[in-house]
Amino acid sequence: MNDNVRALIEKLASEHHLSCAEYIELLSSREAEAAELLAEKARAVAGAVYGREVFLRGLIEFSNYCKNDCYYCGIRRSNRLAARYRLSPEEIFSCCDEGYRLGYRTFVLQSGEDPFFSDKVLVPLIAAIKESYPEVAVTLSLGERSYESYKALRTAGADRYLLRHETATPAHYAKLHPAEMSLKTRLNCLNYLRELGYAVGVGFMVGSPFQTVENIVADLQFIEEFQPDMCGIGPFIPHAATPFAGERAGSVELTCYLLSIIRLIIPDILLPATTALGTLAEDGREKGILSGANVLMPNLSPVSVRKKYELYDGKICTGEESAQCRLCLSGRIKSIGYKVVCSRGDRRKIESLIPPDEQKFLNCDKKQAASRLGEERP
Repeated sequence: MNDNVRALIEKLASEHHLSCAEYIELLSSREAEAAELLAEKARAVAGAVYGREVFLRGLIEFSNYCKNDCYYCGIRRSNRLAARYRLSPEEIFSCCDEGYRLGYRTFVLQSGEDPFFSDKVLVPLIAAIKESYPEVAVTLSLGERSYESYKALRTAGADRYLLRHETATPAHYAKLHPAEMSLKTRLNCLNYLRELGYAVGVGFMVGSPFQTVENIVADLQFIEEFQPDMCGIGPFIPHAATPFAGERAGSVELTCYLLSIIRLIIPDILLPATTALGTLAEDGREKGILSGANVLMPNLSPVSVRKKYELYDGKICTGEESAQCRLCLSGRIKSIGYKVVCSRGDRRKIESLIPPDEQKFLNCDKKQAASRLGEERP
């Protein structure tokens, strides 16, 4: 590792910001020694905020119907081979009930963009979950919806929302999605969520088709500016029933490198070690934690449907019972010196670590935020 790369890592750890050219150098000069130093810094920063705790979220994948046709996704509407399913609201609540008894205090309700799950269906479900378990956090990952829908779900009790931006480069976004989808719309949705008071999560695939170093730098700069509460990144893994079936998978090593960088950009961020990491490498999730991640999302969905929520080929954890899944993860995380906890695991915001001149997005008003990252809500 040359002295300049070392200096860039030290700068990122202390200032939580690099220029475009500096990010390009840090990514282009990636080597084992640099990755080790980044991971060491990231673990130290995460430890200062969260100690050795890794938060568990109970993931419920309740529908694999989707109106979208994203080129990388196994549940895209054009995949006629997908075995479609929907859990009923009663089944979803039952998953929460089981998760609560297992100790989970955050539930992540995730699905494709399924029109069946309108506000009329979701609002009473979310309200019932919050009424029965008032101390839990409800995280939604349901894709793009209207401002009014996000507002109704928030009013019902939803606490957090995960909406991966996928890529911060419009031209790259267009190569991954059909023409009816746009990065502008996605950014508008993120602005709506921020305005409504959700804890907001973004994210992108590492090694997605056509991705360049410059695209990744744009993602990192977007994360710097938007200051999300959560960020989910994982390696791209192709699915056989998509246009990208023959594309090469992303890299575990680059994903971990980027996890460390994101931890240093936002020291108090909630950062998952994704299932995709564990799919590409047996110890992928452990590598993610050792690179600065601090969230895992075991599957609470019924075993009968887990394999059907197949965003990519070879997804792991499709056959374990919920209790087994938690015990397995607990043992794995303990083996690397960390401990899993099932509390709500809210973000412990420490804005004081971000220099005043880097808090421009945090401190700008909503009109400024909307104009910088998308369109202002009408």
